[in-house]
Amino acid sequence: MKLKVYADRMSQPSRAIIIFCKVNGIEFDEVLIILAKRQQLSPEFKEINPLGKVPSIVDGRFKLFESHAILIYLASAFPSVADHWYPNDVSKRAKIHSVLDWHHTNLRPGAAGYVMNTVLAPFLGRSLDSKAAAEAEKILTKSLSTLETFWLKGNAKFLLGSNQPSVADLSLVCELMQLQVLDEKDRLRLFSPYKKVEEWIENTRKATQPHFDVVHKTLYGAKDKFEKQRKMSKPGLQSKM
Repeated sequence: MKLKVYADRMSQPSRAIIIFCKVNGIEFDEVLIILAKRQQLSPEFKEINPLGKVPSIVDGRFKLFESHAILIYLASAFPSVADHWYPNDVSKRAKIHSVLDWHHTNLRPGAAGYVMNTVLAPFLGRSLDSKAAAEAEKILTKSLSTLETFWLKGNAKFLLGSNQPSVADLSLVCELMQLQVLDEKDRLRLFSPYKKVEEWIENTRKATQPHFDVVHKTLYGAKDKFEKQRKMSKPGLQSKM
C-alpha cells in the first residue's frame, strides 16, 4: 500500500514532511486535513492520530505522528533517501537529534506562538493575545540568536557545520517560513540582525527546489490575503475607495 500523509499545508511540520517525500522520490497520497475547520478533531482522523494533530502518516498497517519521528522514519525506511538527510553515522545522527530536541522547546514555541498571537488566532476561533505574543517574541529572538551563533557553524551552508541539508534543516526552516504571514516590517525587524539565518533559509530552499516553493504556495497565498486585510484596515483607506 502507498504511504498516506495526513497534512494541512498551512502547518509548518506538514510542509516539512511533504517536501521531504517529494525531494526524495517517496510516493505518497496526501490526505488534506483542514485545521481551520477542525477536521483534525474528527472521529475518523483520531483513528489515525488520537492526539488530533497533523502531520500523521500511515504506511501499510503502521501509523505514526509527530513530525520529527516521521522524518526519521521516512529517512530510515525508504532506500531512495540520500544519506545526508539522516546519516548512518551514529554520532551525526545524535547531533541531528540534539537540534530537533532543541527546536521543539525553543524555536517552535517562539515562532509558532508569535505568529498565532499576532496573526492567526482569529482565523482559528481564538483571540489575539498581546502578552503571549510578547513572551513568544522573547523566545523567538533568543532562538534566532542561538541559531546564528551556535547551530550555524563557520561558513557551512547548513546546521552543524554541514554542506548538505539534514532533516533538522528542513524542519527548522519550515518552522521559520511561517513568519512569512507577518507584516513585512515586523518580519524584517525580527530577521535583520541574523544574516547567517537568512542565508541558511535560502540555502535550504534552493537545496529542495522546486518542491519547496510549490509546497509553500498555500502559505504564500495566505501571506497575500493577510496583507490585503491589513491594507483594508488602515484608517482612512475605506473613505478613499
